[in-house]
Amino acid sequence: MPAPRPWVRRVYAAALYLFAPLIWRRVWREQLPGRSRRERLGCIPPSAAGEYTLWLHCASVGEVQAARPLVEALGQRCPGYRLVITTMTATGAERVLALAESRRNSEDSAEVSHHFVPLDFPGSARRFVARLRPDLAIFFETELWPNLLASCERSGVPVAVVNGRLSPRAFRGYRRLRPLMAEALSHVAWLAAKSEADARRFIELGMAPARTTVVGSLKFDITASGDQEVSERLRTRFGRRPVWIAGSTHPGEDEQVLAAHARLRKRLPDALLVLVPRHPRRFDEVASLCRQAGLTLARRSRDQWPGDDTAVYLGDSMGELLALYGAADLAFVGGSLVPIGGHNLLEPAAVGTPVLTGPALANFEDVAEAMRAAGALVEVDNAEALAAALWRLFGDREARHRLAAAGREVVAANRGALARTMVGLEGLMQAE
Repeated sequence: MPAPRPWVRRVYAAALYLFAPLIWRRVWREQLPGRSRRERLGCIPPSAAGEYTLWLHCASVGEVQAARPLVEALGQRCPGYRLVITTMTATGAERVLALAESRRNSEDSAEVSHHFVPLDFPGSARRFVARLRPDLAIFFETELWPNLLASCERSGVPVAVVNGRLSPRAFRGYRRLRPLMAEALSHVAWLAAKSEADARRFIELGMAPARTTVVGSLKFDITASGDQEVSERLRTRFGRRPVWIAGSTHPGEDEQVLAAHARLRKRLPDALLVLVPRHPRRFDEVASLCRQAGLTLARRSRDQWPGDDTAVYLGDSMGELLALYGAADLAFVGGSLVPIGGHNLLEPAAVGTPVLTGPALANFEDVAEAMRAAGALVEVDNAEALAAALWRLFGDREARHRLAAAGREVVAANRGALARTMVGLEGLMQAE
C-alpha cells in the first residue's frame, strides 16, 4: 500500500478556503441561542490543567441517539472524566443537551457537555484540539475529517472510529477521493467496523487491516429503559383506539403517510397517527400538510392532547421518538418511501412495537436482512400498500404479537458490539 501523502491534505485545505463562503453559509443556521459561532473556528474555552477528557463526535441527532449506549457505557466506566460530545447540527446539539441533563444526577457518571465541531480548516482543527486536549477522540460512523484527524495525531491523541460504516453509495463517493481518505485514515489508531462489508470498504480506502476490527453494530445495543414510563403515560392518554406512528419522515413521504392514514380511517374512523418528522425545521410545514389533508391535529410541543376526533398527533418535540414508538401499536420507520436510505428499524423493535418500512433501506440493509430473516419486518411500496398493511395488522392481534416478539429477538440476538467496542477503546486509553 502506498504511503499516505500529506500534500493531498494541503490541496483539500486549499479547496476548503476557496469554498469557505458557501461552507459558512451552510452551517450559519446550525446554531443555538447564546452560543458563539466562533466555536466553528475552534474557539472554545481551554480545558483545565489535569482534566481528563473523552471526545465523541456525532454528526447529528440520529447518530447521537445511536451512540447513546456508548455514552452511557463511557460515563459508567470513566466517572472521573469529562465526556465532550460534538455535533455538526443544532438538532444534534439539542439531543446532546437533553442527554446531558438526564445524566446530571448520576453520581457514577462522567460529566457530559457539548460543543459544535469546528469546520475542518487546518487552523480551526488545530485550535480546537489544542484547547480541548482530549485523552481519546472517538468519531462515530462515517465522520472522517482529515484535518481534525491529523491534528489529533499531531497532539498525541489516539483516534478511534466506532460503529464504522460505509454504504455502497458513500463508498463510491469516497473512492473518488482515495488519496485524501488514505491520508486521513492513516491517523486512525483503531477502526471498529459494524460489518465485514464495511471493513472491506474502509480497507479499500486505505485503512490498515491490522488496525481494523469487525465488532458489529452498536445500534443493536439500544436501551429504552428511560423511555418506558413516558410511553406508558402516552398510551394511557391515547386510550384504547388503534394507534400507529410514522417516525423520522421526510418531504415527499409525509404526504404518502397522510394519504395512507386517510385511507385507514375510512375503515377505522378512530385510528390515530403519531407523526414525527425527521427535521424540526419542518414541524410547521408538516402541520400545514395535515390541515390541507383535512385531518384534525394536536401538537405535542403545544401541550395539546388528542381528543376522540383527533386524526393526527404531531410529535414535534426533541428526543422523544423512542417513547413515542413505545406508545404505538404499529410503527412505520421513515426515510424509506423516498430515496433517503431509511432510518433505524431497531428503535421500534427494541420497545416491542411491530415494524413497517418502505423499500429504500440502503443505510440499514444489514439490519433489514436480519429482521426479514426473523419475520420481524413488513415492507410496503406506497401509500396504498401501507394502508392495506395497517388495516390487516390492526385486525390481527396475533400477527402483531409475532412481529413484536421477532423484533425483540433480533435485537437481543445481535447485542454485543458495545462490549467489544469498549474493550478496544479501553485498550487505546491504556496504551496512551
